[in-house]
Amino acid sequence: MKISLGCDHGGFALKLQIAAYLREEGHEVIDYGTHNLDSCDYPDFALAAAEAVACGECERGIVVCTTGIGISIAANKVCGIRCALCSDPLSAKMTRLHNDANMLALGGGMLGVSLAKEIVRVFLETPFSGEEKHVRRIRKIAAIEQNNSH
Repeated sequence: MKISLGCDHGGFALKLQIAAYLREEGHEVIDYGTHNLDSCDYPDFALAAAEAVACGECERGIVVCTTGIGISIAANKVCGIRCALCSDPLSAKMTRLHNDANMLALGGGMLGVSLAKEIVRVFLETPFSGEEKHVRRIRKIAAIEQNNSH
């Protein structure tokens, strides 16, 4: 699977660990930065990673900042993105099954590497259920997005 990655300085260390894990598992990683610990702004990297998913260049995306909150908010501003902030494997599983989330946000200051890798594994391995009620709800989310675009 081709996966976009993005982070700010607060998520840099975890992003490096996640990128290495993904490559070990045979995934192709496109790293949109940041590439060092210098203070930077997470929206820049969330946008790049999310646009790669929205346009189909990457199948999924993973973004990381200190808490995962800001970068998930920024990624979700891109049309077609459903980015879920997950701090446990069950949340990762459910957001794939029910929401067909195409991006995952993680908190680099909130999670250990082992837990983060497990969340990523579950997120990538869990398929969307395709149940009609979930499809209907995702369509409603897309309609909200379309009706509120400027």
